[in-house]
Amino acid sequence: MGGVTHPVCKTRYTIDGVFPSLVYKGVVKKLVHVFKYPPYLTDLQSQLIDLLYEGIIQKEQFIPLLQESSVLIPIPLCQTKLRKRGYNQAKLLAEGLGKRLNISIVDCLKRVKNTKTQVGLSKEDRQKNITEAFAFKFSLNDVVLDSSSIFLVDDVVPSGSTLREAAKVLKKTGCRNVWG
Repeated sequence: MGGVTHPVCKTRYTIDGVFPSLVYKGVVKKLVHVFKYPPYLTDLQSQLIDLLYEGIIQKEQFIPLLQESSVLIPIPLCQTKLRKRGYNQAKLLAEGLGKRLNISIVDCLKRVKNTKTQVGLSKEDRQKNITEAFAFKFSLNDVVLDSSSIFLVDDVVPSGSTLREAAKVLKKTGCRNVWG
């Protein structure tokens, strides 16, 4: 959910493209907000997954990228936010989307930098804030490295900085096609 379009790859360590499923405004913005912030309405995950799924399958360029060897990787939260919220909203969305698309979830990334919230930051400050924020929880196995397409899942994509940083980490280990 967000507003980043399908960008052109500028370096070999950048994300190959982003498929935003919904526009982050109005009802969608309100739903995501109460899913992420108090009162933490996790029951909304089913509705958000349905909206995410319906939005993503309508992207003509997305469907051909789905292969048997595709995987979904959720964007991780820093430990403080995870403890406070009790769940990673991107992981819940990835798990639901994975079931709907019949794609495996590989929760292989972790936050190694306690970043401040991206809300309210300029595009440049978002990029600085998220730089070197991700690492691997474990060594990547052949399932991930040999995947025809890796799809990073996040709840909101205002500038794409988080997805680009996560894609950079994956591509440096040899992953070929990384999408948001």
